[in-house]
Amino acid sequence: MTNLFAFFQAGAPAAGEAAAVAAIEKAGGAVRKIAQNDERHEVDFHLQGAAVNDSHLKPVASLKKVMRVHLGKTSVTDAGLAALKGLSADLAELHLEGTKITDAGLAHVKGLTNLVYLNLYGTAVTDAGIQQLAGLKNLKNLYVWQTKVTEEGAKKLKATLPTVNIDRGWELPPAPPKTEEKKEEKK
Repeated sequence: MTNLFAFFQAGAPAAGEAAAVAAIEKAGGAVRKIAQNDERHEVDFHLQGAAVNDSHLKPVASLKKVMRVHLGKTSVTDAGLAALKGLSADLAELHLEGTKITDAGLAHVKGLTNLVYLNLYGTAVTDAGIQQLAGLKNLKNLYVWQTKVTEEGAKKLKATLPTVNIDRGWELPPAPPKTEEKKEEKK
């Protein structure tokens, strides 16, 4: 209940928001203010891991002024991201690393026009999926380590969004070609 108290410290909440915060906390998530002098909030489920699924995201849609949603390493799928569509006015950071998100889920993300940060590390997203993000003109950081996004796909998105930093992680250089050892001929 301490998070619920902190969430509403600044004023009287709408009944729907109070119920949403209670549902999120019951699922093990947290709703916190970003800062003491900032009315925006973050919703955080990442410490709950695989126990969090799509149904736990439904209450998030009832919240106002959500700046950050952290779903890393949860069991959230493409269908669950539909609950985030209504957050487009304030949502700036979305953590989806280690989730079950695919290209289909990015159809729900492409309308989050104020996104600045999107982490897709360790998901099944491909080149085709990230091209759906081409309309996110505010996007500054996109993390696609250990996905199916290729260098060519990243370059194509970068051409559309020149200010985005697309981080594919570090890669090992290609192994040098094997050379056959020459056998010394006996004289």
